[in-house]
Amino acid sequence: MTQNLPIPPVAPEQSCPIQYGALCWRMHRGKVEVLLITSRDTGRWVIPKGWPMDKRTPAQAAAQEAWEEAGVQGEIAEIRLGGFDYQKIINPKRALACHVEVFALRVTKLVNKFPERQQRRRKWFSAEKAARKVNEPELRQLLGHLEGHLGEDAGLVIA
Repeated sequence: MTQNLPIPPVAPEQSCPIQYGALCWRMHRGKVEVLLITSRDTGRWVIPKGWPMDKRTPAQAAAQEAWEEAGVQGEIAEIRLGGFDYQKIINPKRALACHVEVFALRVTKLVNKFPERQQRRRKWFSAEKAARKVNEPELRQLLGHLEGHLGEDAGLVIA
């Protein structure tokens, strides 16, 4: 169930550190598909994302989040695909403005036993439909132009 919550932001001087996200994709019948997961709090469609991790590059941190939140294994591109801003819900009355740096992750394996399997749903969508499912305009734009971004410049080749 998707919800748009009118939550006031916390004080402008407070901002959370950057987060890293994995845009998980695969080729299916000649088309790019994107794996979206539900957020734990609102149930809206999102990509796996989380905080920086010691001794991991941003791309490696994004890949780790994809594993924990969606059971995804695959090839992560070290080159940033793009970014987006969103409101992280702190409590029912407060949200925090966050920025997510996004890395493309080509899914090679999807497992059923992963750390957050009981807290989230996951589903494959065409890139166009995934763009319609997410709330964040910048993420919507990334998804809408995904095939053009997935090439040698992104470190992954569509084949």
